[in-house]
Amino acid sequence: MSLRAVFFDYSGTLFRLEQDETWLAGLTDGSGDPLDLEAQTELLRRLTAPTGNSVRMEPEFLDAWEQRDLDPAMHRKSNLEVLRLSGVGTSEQAEALYGRLVDPLSWTPYPDTAQVLRDLREAGVLIGVISNIAFDIRPAFAKLGVLDLVDEYLMSYVEGVIKPDPKLFLRACERIGVAPEEALMIGDSEEADGGAAAVGCAVSIVEPLPTAQRPDALLAAVAEHGVLPAPTTGA
Repeated sequence: MSLRAVFFDYSGTLFRLEQDETWLAGLTDGSGDPLDLEAQTELLRRLTAPTGNSVRMEPEFLDAWEQRDLDPAMHRKSNLEVLRLSGVGTSEQAEALYGRLVDPLSWTPYPDTAQVLRDLREAGVLIGVISNIAFDIRPAFAKLGVLDLVDEYLMSYVEGVIKPDPKLFLRACERIGVAPEEALMIGDSEEADGGAAAVGCAVSIVEPLPTAQRPDALLAAVAEHGVLPAPTTGA
Protein backbone atom coordinates (compact mmCIF):
# COMPACT_ATOMS: atom_id res chain seq x y z
CA MET A 1 0.00 0.00 0.00
CA SER A 2 1.46 3.37 -1.02
CA LEU A 3 1.97 6.11 1.55
CA ARG A 4 -0.48 8.99 1.27
CA ALA A 5 0.33 10.90 4.48
CA VAL A 6 3.30 11.87 6.62
CA PHE A 7 3.04 12.69 10.32
CA PHE A 8 5.80 14.64 12.05
CA ASP A 9 6.78 15.10 15.67
CA TYR A 10 7.59 18.70 16.69
CA SER A 11 10.44 18.88 19.24
CA GLY A 12 13.69 17.42 17.95
CA THR A 13 12.10 16.63 14.61
CA LEU A 14 10.77 19.74 12.86
CA PHE A 15 12.01 22.31 15.40
CA ARG A 16 14.56 22.37 18.21
CA LEU A 17 15.05 24.56 21.28
CA GLU A 18 18.59 25.77 20.61
CA GLN A 19 21.07 27.35 22.95
CA ASP A 20 20.99 31.12 22.71
CA GLU A 21 23.61 33.19 24.47
CA THR A 22 21.18 36.07 24.91
CA TRP A 23 19.08 34.13 27.41
CA LEU A 24 21.38 31.42 28.75
CA ALA A 25 24.60 33.30 29.42
CA GLY A 26 23.25 35.02 32.54
CA LEU A 27 22.21 31.83 34.31
CA THR A 28 23.86 31.18 37.68
CA ASP A 29 23.80 28.37 40.20
CA GLY A 30 22.77 28.60 43.84
CA SER A 31 26.13 30.10 44.76
CA GLY A 32 25.83 32.83 42.16
CA ASP A 33 28.44 31.32 39.85
CA PRO A 34 27.69 31.25 36.10
CA LEU A 35 26.47 27.95 34.65
CA ASP A 36 29.02 26.75 32.12
CA LEU A 37 28.20 25.66 28.56
CA GLU A 38 27.97 22.00 29.54
CA ALA A 39 25.45 22.79 32.27
CA GLN A 40 23.41 24.97 29.91
CA THR A 41 23.32 22.19 27.31
CA GLU A 42 22.17 19.69 29.92
CA LEU A 43 19.41 22.05 31.04
CA LEU A 44 17.91 22.18 27.56
CA ARG A 45 18.23 18.43 27.18
CA ARG A 46 16.30 17.86 30.41
CA LEU A 47 13.57 20.29 29.41
CA THR A 48 13.03 18.83 25.94
CA ALA A 49 13.67 15.09 26.41
CA PRO A 50 10.64 13.31 24.90
CA THR A 51 10.52 10.54 27.50
CA GLY A 52 12.02 9.62 30.85
CA ASN A 53 12.94 11.66 33.89
CA SER A 54 16.45 13.06 34.28
CA VAL A 55 16.22 14.31 37.88
CA ARG A 56 14.93 12.76 41.10
CA MET A 57 11.74 14.48 42.20
CA GLU A 58 9.42 14.24 45.15
CA PRO A 59 6.19 12.33 44.34
CA GLU A 60 4.17 15.55 43.98
CA PHE A 61 6.44 16.83 41.23
CA LEU A 62 6.98 13.43 39.65
CA ASP A 63 3.24 13.11 39.14
CA ALA A 64 3.17 16.58 37.57
CA TRP A 65 6.08 15.58 35.31
CA GLU A 66 4.25 12.50 34.09
CA GLN A 67 1.18 14.64 33.31
CA ARG A 68 3.10 17.60 31.90
CA ASP A 69 2.07 17.16 28.27
CA LEU A 70 -1.60 16.89 29.18
CA ASP A 71 -1.92 19.97 31.38
CA PRO A 72 -0.11 23.33 31.00
CA ALA A 73 -0.23 23.86 34.78
CA MET A 74 1.49 20.52 35.39
CA HIS A 75 3.99 21.34 32.65
CA ARG A 76 4.95 24.59 34.34
CA LYS A 77 5.10 23.09 37.82
CA SER A 78 7.28 20.14 36.87
CA ASN A 79 9.66 22.01 34.58
CA LEU A 80 10.29 24.75 37.13
CA GLU A 81 11.16 21.98 39.58
CA VAL A 82 13.54 20.44 37.04
CA LEU A 83 15.26 23.81 36.71
CA ARG A 84 15.50 24.19 40.47
CA LEU A 85 16.93 20.70 40.92
CA SER A 86 19.32 21.30 38.04
CA GLY A 87 20.94 24.18 39.88
CA VAL A 88 19.36 27.30 38.37
CA GLY A 89 20.11 29.90 40.99
CA THR A 90 16.94 31.99 41.32
CA SER A 91 13.24 31.60 40.69
CA GLU A 92 13.37 34.66 38.42
CA GLN A 93 15.94 32.96 36.20
CA ALA A 94 13.93 29.74 36.17
CA GLU A 95 10.76 31.60 35.20
CA ALA A 96 12.57 33.41 32.39
CA LEU A 97 14.06 30.21 31.00
CA TYR A 98 10.74 28.41 31.27
CA GLY A 99 9.16 31.25 29.34
CA ARG A 100 11.54 30.52 26.46
CA LEU A 101 10.63 26.84 26.53
CA VAL A 102 6.92 27.49 26.06
CA ASP A 103 7.36 30.28 23.51
CA PRO A 104 7.15 28.61 20.07
CA LEU A 105 8.90 31.61 18.53
CA SER A 106 12.03 30.68 20.53
CA TRP A 107 12.31 27.35 18.69
CA THR A 108 14.58 26.97 15.65
CA PRO A 109 13.36 25.06 12.58
CA TYR A 110 15.61 22.42 11.07
CA PRO A 111 17.13 23.49 7.72
CA ASP A 112 14.85 21.22 5.69
CA THR A 113 11.61 21.69 7.67
CA ALA A 114 10.03 24.21 5.32
CA GLN A 115 11.24 22.39 2.21
CA VAL A 116 9.94 18.97 3.22
CA LEU A 117 6.52 20.41 4.05
CA ARG A 118 6.35 22.32 0.76
CA ASP A 119 7.55 19.35 -1.29
CA LEU A 120 5.00 17.04 0.34
CA ARG A 121 2.22 19.52 -0.30
CA GLU A 122 3.22 19.91 -3.94
CA ALA A 123 3.24 16.11 -4.30
CA GLY A 124 -0.29 15.88 -2.91
CA VAL A 125 0.79 14.10 0.28
CA LEU A 126 -1.29 14.80 3.38
CA ILE A 127 0.57 16.21 6.40
CA GLY A 128 -0.02 16.01 10.13
CA VAL A 129 1.92 17.09 13.22
CA ILE A 130 1.53 14.92 16.31
CA SER A 131 3.20 16.38 19.38
CA ASN A 132 3.42 15.63 23.08
CA ILE A 133 3.31 19.29 24.10
CA ALA A 134 1.62 21.62 26.57
CA PHE A 135 1.57 24.82 24.51
CA ASP A 136 0.35 25.87 21.09
CA ILE A 137 3.12 25.20 18.58
CA ARG A 138 1.34 26.67 15.56
CA PRO A 139 2.94 30.15 15.84
CA ALA A 140 6.31 28.51 15.06
CA PHE A 141 4.88 27.22 11.78
CA ALA A 142 3.27 30.57 11.03
CA LYS A 143 6.61 32.37 11.54
CA LEU A 144 8.22 29.94 9.09
CA GLY A 145 5.44 30.54 6.59
CA VAL A 146 4.21 26.93 6.54
CA LEU A 147 1.23 26.97 8.90
CA ASP A 148 -1.34 26.13 6.21
CA LEU A 149 0.75 23.35 4.68
CA VAL A 150 -0.14 21.09 7.61
CA ASP A 151 -3.57 19.48 7.35
CA GLU A 152 -3.92 18.56 11.04
CA TYR A 153 -2.16 19.56 14.27
CA LEU A 154 -2.67 17.11 17.13
CA MET A 155 -1.25 18.48 20.38
CA SER A 156 -1.45 16.24 23.42
CA TYR A 157 -2.73 18.88 25.83
CA VAL A 158 -5.64 19.53 23.48
CA GLU A 159 -6.29 15.88 22.62
CA GLY A 160 -6.01 14.56 26.18
CA VAL A 161 -3.71 11.71 25.14
CA ILE A 162 0.05 11.37 24.64
CA LYS A 163 2.29 9.29 22.42
CA PRO A 164 2.84 6.33 22.31
CA ASP A 165 -0.86 5.76 23.06
CA PRO A 166 -2.29 4.20 19.87
CA LYS A 167 -5.40 6.39 20.16
CA LEU A 168 -3.43 9.47 19.15
CA PHE A 169 -2.06 7.93 15.96
CA LEU A 170 -5.42 6.43 15.04
CA ARG A 171 -7.09 9.78 15.66
CA ALA A 172 -4.58 11.46 13.34
CA CYS A 173 -5.27 8.92 10.60
CA GLU A 174 -9.02 9.34 10.98
CA ARG A 175 -8.87 13.14 10.81
CA ILE A 176 -6.62 13.19 7.82
CA GLY A 177 -8.58 10.46 6.06
CA VAL A 178 -6.05 7.67 5.60
CA ALA A 179 -5.58 4.11 6.84
CA PRO A 180 -2.64 3.67 9.26
CA GLU A 181 -0.84 1.60 6.63
CA GLU A 182 -0.92 4.65 4.37
CA ALA A 183 0.94 6.91 6.82
CA LEU A 184 4.57 7.49 7.78
CA MET A 185 5.43 8.81 11.26
CA ILE A 186 8.71 10.73 11.54
CA GLY A 187 10.01 11.57 15.01
CA ASP A 188 13.04 11.54 17.28
CA SER A 189 11.85 9.07 19.94
CA GLU A 190 11.71 5.30 19.47
CA GLU A 191 9.51 5.06 22.55
CA ALA A 192 7.02 7.84 21.80
CA ASP A 193 6.97 8.17 18.00
CA GLY A 194 7.78 4.52 17.42
CA GLY A 195 4.40 3.72 18.95
CA ALA A 196 2.86 4.48 15.56
CA ALA A 197 4.12 1.11 14.35
CA ALA A 198 1.67 -0.63 16.69
CA VAL A 199 -1.26 0.67 14.65
CA GLY A 200 0.34 -0.12 11.30
CA CYS A 201 2.11 3.11 10.36
CA ALA A 202 5.58 3.14 8.89
CA VAL A 203 8.09 4.83 11.23
CA SER A 204 11.32 6.74 10.66
CA ILE A 205 13.44 8.00 13.57
CA VAL A 206 15.72 11.02 13.19
CA GLU A 207 18.38 12.19 15.65
CA PRO A 208 17.50 15.38 17.60
CA LEU A 209 20.87 16.93 16.74
CA PRO A 210 21.57 20.68 16.73
CA THR A 211 19.95 22.15 13.64
CA ALA A 212 23.29 23.05 12.01
CA GLN A 213 24.36 19.41 12.21
CA ARG A 214 21.25 17.92 10.59
CA PRO A 215 20.61 19.62 7.23
CA ASP A 216 18.42 17.10 5.40
CA ALA A 217 17.33 14.22 7.64
CA LEU A 218 13.63 14.92 7.04
CA LEU A 219 14.04 14.90 3.28
CA ALA A 220 16.08 11.70 3.53
CA ALA A 221 13.40 10.05 5.67
CA VAL A 222 10.58 10.67 3.22
CA ALA A 223 12.83 9.60 0.33
CA GLU A 224 13.79 6.39 2.11
CA HIS A 225 10.12 5.45 2.28
CA GLY A 226 9.47 6.42 -1.32
CA VAL A 227 7.22 9.38 -0.53
CA LEU A 228 9.49 11.88 -2.29
CA PRO A 229 12.67 11.60 -4.39
CA ALA A 230 15.99 11.54 -2.58
CA PRO A 231 17.35 15.00 -1.65
CA THR A 232 20.06 16.46 -3.83
CA THR A 233 23.44 17.35 -2.36
CA GLY A 234 23.23 20.49 -0.25
CA ALA A 235 19.43 20.35 0.14
